[in-house]
Amino acid sequence: MKEETPYAIGAEVVATDGAAGKLARVIVNPVTRTLTHLAVDPAHGTPRLVPVTLVGSQDHEQIRLTCSLAEFKDLQPAVETYFVPSDKEEFGYAADRIRWLPYYPLGSIGTIGSDIRAPITYERVPIGEVQIRRGESVHALDGDIGHVQGLVIDGRDNQVTHILLAEGHLWAKKDVAVPVKSVSEVAPDGVHLLLTKDQVRDLPSVDIGRLD
Repeated sequence: MKEETPYAIGAEVVATDGAAGKLARVIVNPVTRTLTHLAVDPAHGTPRLVPVTLVGSQDHEQIRLTCSLAEFKDLQPAVETYFVPSDKEEFGYAADRIRWLPYYPLGSIGTIGSDIRAPITYERVPIGEVQIRRGESVHALDGDIGHVQGLVIDGRDNQVTHILLAEGHLWAKKDVAVPVKSVSEVAPDGVHLLLTKDQVRDLPSVDIGRLD
C-alpha cells in the first residue's frame, strides 16, 4: 500500500531546532516523475534548495527536516542574483566595467537617483529538472481548468502520484487530485493535462487536510 502524503506549497518547514521557513516551490525530475528538492523561503536570509532526502516527515501543514538550522543555511541557495550591467560609460569607466548595485540611504525606503538599477534575481532549478509553484495554471485539453495547490508523493520512493488542483471558480470551487499519469507536461506556462475540463470535473473532490 502506498504511503501517500501531500506537499502543500506554502506549508511550514521546520529544522530539528526551529522554524526554517515556508515551502515556496517543489523541484521534480520530469523523466522519473520524482520529487528531488524543496525550495524553502526563510523569514530572513537566502532561500535554500533542500534535497528531499533531508525530509524526515510531513503532513499537509508542516514539513519536518532532519537537519539543523545551521545545516539548512549551508545548503545551496534557491535563487541567484545578478547585478545589471551599465549600457554607457560612467565616471570615466567603460560600460562593461560597471555593475549597478542597489543603494539605500539611511532613513530611506526607496533608491536614490533615476539611473540606479536594482539587481535581477532568478530562481535556481537543477539542470534537467522542473519546478512547480502554488497558483500555477493547469491546462486541460480544451482550456484552463484551475491552479496548482501542491503534490502528493509516495513516501517510499518520492514518486509524484498526483497533482493537487483547485478547480473551478470561487463560488463553485473544489480540490481534486489529478493522477500524474494524466499530466502531459510541466511547462513555463503551467501544468498541461491529457484530460478535458469535463474529465477533470468528474474527478472526486478531496480534502487536502485528510490526505496525510
